[in-house]
Amino acid sequence: MDITEVRIKLASRRDDKLRAFCSVTFDNAVVVRDLKIIEGDQGLFVAMPSRKLNTRCGKCSSKNHLRAKFCNECGGGLREPAPSPSGRTRLHADIAHPINATSRDFLHKKVISSYHEELEKSKQPGYHPVEIYDSPEDYDA
Repeated sequence: MDITEVRIKLASRRDDKLRAFCSVTFDNAVVVRDLKIIEGDQGLFVAMPSRKLNTRCGKCSSKNHLRAKFCNECGGGLREPAPSPSGRTRLHADIAHPINATSRDFLHKKVISSYHEELEKSKQPGYHPVEIYDSPEDYDA
């Protein structure tokens, strides 16, 4: 599988660790959106798109975020989620992710390289940021 396009949208606020959002197109056929480029303690890393995990209320069965103490629907108290074997509660689950280390390294290098290129472009006069989300009509052509 080949990465045919990487679109980078630089984050405007520089006071947090989020540096950019990006979308990656594979083989001109599949796009994965909402990857994040984050400045960590050991440098930049690529965070894959994820969703918040939910729990159901024991009283009314409505969905609530794991950290919620009370149900959004009925107001009943919610149980504390059980920690994972590592001792930390998983709050998010990946929507898409590389299957192995080789694929992850390949994706990471391509995205970080594109990020640095976009960062350099942003320093030029007249820079206009790239739109990373096309309209659905763009894919029907």
